[in-house]
Amino acid sequence: MASVREIKLDAPEESGAEYVIEVENLVKRFGSKYAVDDVSFKIKRGEVVGFLGPNGAGKSTTINVATGYISSTSGSVRICGHDVLDDPTEAKKLIGYLPEQPPLYVDMTVSEYLNFTYELKNCRLNRKKHLEEIYEITKTGDVRERLIKNLSKGYRQRVGIAQALVGNPQIIILDEPTVGLDPKQVIEVRSLIRALGENHTVFLSTHILSEVEVVCDRIIIINKGKIIADEKRDAISSIVSDNRAFIAKICGPSREVLSMLRSRAGIKKVERRPETDGDARAYLIESEQGIDIRKSLFYALAENNWPLVGLEPVGEDLENVFIRLVDRADSGKRRTTKRRRALIEEDAPAAEESTGEGATTGEGAATGESAPSESEEEK
Repeated sequence: MASVREIKLDAPEESGAEYVIEVENLVKRFGSKYAVDDVSFKIKRGEVVGFLGPNGAGKSTTINVATGYISSTSGSVRICGHDVLDDPTEAKKLIGYLPEQPPLYVDMTVSEYLNFTYELKNCRLNRKKHLEEIYEITKTGDVRERLIKNLSKGYRQRVGIAQALVGNPQIIILDEPTVGLDPKQVIEVRSLIRALGENHTVFLSTHILSEVEVVCDRIIIINKGKIIADEKRDAISSIVSDNRAFIAKICGPSREVLSMLRSRAGIKKVERRPETDGDARAYLIESEQGIDIRKSLFYALAENNWPLVGLEPVGEDLENVFIRLVDRADSGKRRTTKRRRALIEEDAPAAEESTGEGATTGEGAATGESAPSESEEEK
């Protein structure tokens, strides 16, 4: 059987819009609770974007609004220029959506379900060829005549991905697509997502950080309804640290190399590392904020006839970046809350004085009864 990367859906018909997903000032409130609070981002055609956040951060709510499953309190979502609320039919035609719980009719066979989905989406592609491609790419062809209720959780997840691909939509939105899959299936689905990203825009919500590192080009992090990071995958660590670090492998006398490196302008920190590569020794070099020392380092080593045999960037892994960003956002919110409380406490004495003066006059003072509250007056 051909590999996932050898089998691809044809490129979908494209609209002329540069941004295929545009979320602007999105707010979704449930009672007094803000599940999504003034969220904005744009996604370009062909991007594979990871959407990360702790439990209850607002990921699924954002996706549910973006796919037209629920309405927003305010703000807007446009899919290739079509507003999800004002023009829902055209917007939804462009989306293939896999919710966290796949929307499966378990009393149907896989073939019946995908044919039903084909008709439901009013698909115009050649039915037999299109569905065969989907069976092949999702590896569900061998279970096509089985009832969905008799499938394992992993296969059900694959069928959920298959229904999202019916109609070959421009945008694929996946909410926790690898839940319940075994390690081999996880690798296959990740390869599938990367392959889809060659001709589609993929918006992937997941709590598996390693999955985002492997699959995504860009990472958006949400916490308590607000976006706290939006960066390319390779630059995400720069949000928590402006310094750039490298492991340099240099052939030369260690003491002299260290002395030269520590004397260079723009270098903040140098450490000798235990690794070796032949006669080359490894050094951890950290630059000053905003300074790229790679070219000057190369020329300085060349002047001393010390070959540079390796230079690798060192960044914080996504897990540490994620934890630090969430903690930073939480501490900032706590500081804001404390400032608000302090302002309330400062205003309290003046309010008490004015209340006290009012209490000594009028009917309440004469009868010894307290004045009614605003809520009592309303009653």
